[in-house]
Amino acid sequence: MRGAWTKPSCPLKRVGLVLGRMNESHDFAADLAYLNDQRAPMTDRLRAWCAINSGSGNLAGLTLMHGALREAFGELGEVVETLPATPHKIVTSEGELVEQPVGDMLRLVKRPQAPVRVLFSGHMDTVFAADHPFQNEKFLDNDTLNAPGAADMKGGLLVMLYALKTIEQSSLAERIGYEVLINADEEIGSHGSAAQLTAAASHAQFACVYEPALADGTLAGARKGSGNFAAVFDGKSAHAGREHHLGRNAIVAAAEFAAGISALTGGRDQLTVNVARIDGGGPNNVVPDLGIVRFNVRVEQPEDTDWFLGKVQTLISSIDEREGFAAKLTGGFTRPPKPMTPKLLAFFNALKTAGADLGLEIDWKPTGGCCDGNNIAAAGIPVIDTLGVRGANIHSADEYACLDSLVERAKLSALLLLKIAAGDLPNPGALDLTETF
Repeated sequence: MRGAWTKPSCPLKRVGLVLGRMNESHDFAADLAYLNDQRAPMTDRLRAWCAINSGSGNLAGLTLMHGALREAFGELGEVVETLPATPHKIVTSEGELVEQPVGDMLRLVKRPQAPVRVLFSGHMDTVFAADHPFQNEKFLDNDTLNAPGAADMKGGLLVMLYALKTIEQSSLAERIGYEVLINADEEIGSHGSAAQLTAAASHAQFACVYEPALADGTLAGARKGSGNFAAVFDGKSAHAGREHHLGRNAIVAAAEFAAGISALTGGRDQLTVNVARIDGGGPNNVVPDLGIVRFNVRVEQPEDTDWFLGKVQTLISSIDEREGFAAKLTGGFTRPPKPMTPKLLAFFNALKTAGADLGLEIDWKPTGGCCDGNNIAAAGIPVIDTLGVRGANIHSADEYACLDSLVERAKLSALLLLKIAAGDLPNPGALDLTETF
């Protein structure tokens, strides 16, 4: 940590099977024993992965990370595919809409005809660009690694991998089919991979995503939806002294629009608008002819997206209709809201039961954050999306992962899937919700 360091909250979890609570017809403890001595190799692999810069825009680094993941997930005994992602459209600082390439996805499919079918999803990209100052690791204590991507989500990818390795060594493995899909553009909205996520969700009964849990183990429940937009305003340049009256100030128009959309915060319950940046302008003696407003919107209910878009279009039109101005809106809602549906609640309760068998207290709470779990849930299947390591301070140079949670969370995922396969827990994607458990 920077300056005076306070020990992060990585409470040591005792992960052992609680006697007398497991299915007598299957030895789950024997399955999970595979993980008992895996902390050291998991830690070594995490450090190696964190040493690879895989910022969303670093295509060379993403290629290296892709190769490391291909080798690691190849240990599951199935062909690992490379899937090209669709280029991401962005608005440049000059107001032009251009395509920006993103990293390739990694895909693995095993036993797709099994009675239990699961989508395992994660991302290899981080928010730390190749020129970001945060590139190196630091051990804050024996259980806490401060490194780029340690929690979000290279640690989560390790949890996923080792949970699957555990399942593969179980006699129940033939009952569990899965697709692994790891993308390289999650941190910038998954524009290039969203279609693949939706397609994969259509083949699965439920999904597990490996974003980090909080340091105390709390998971994300319901999630807000998110939209990212850029509004481009064209005006007319003129000499600020001689012909100011002939100019049409695009920065002033952009500022007016920014104030208008910011005022929409709270217009619907839990709706927030964050104006993140205004681009444009130039020398003080020139009326600026370009202004670009970039902003993010979070909504709790699906119907709020239409309400917001209607309000924004009114603001855009009011400027576009003025003499000498042109205004257009780009972007959209790429992360639908993820509500706490009855099937999702049942899935969390199943996880809570599996956690109790390991001596873990599993809790969850709603969050304004979003991830690929939003997109997968919108495809119609229940998804828990914070099954990765315990950690905190993600998206900052103080990001850390709790190393004692590598094995802990791998056991949790493995046990959850094995108990569903054994019939000890209900399949959350095939529940008759007229019954309870």
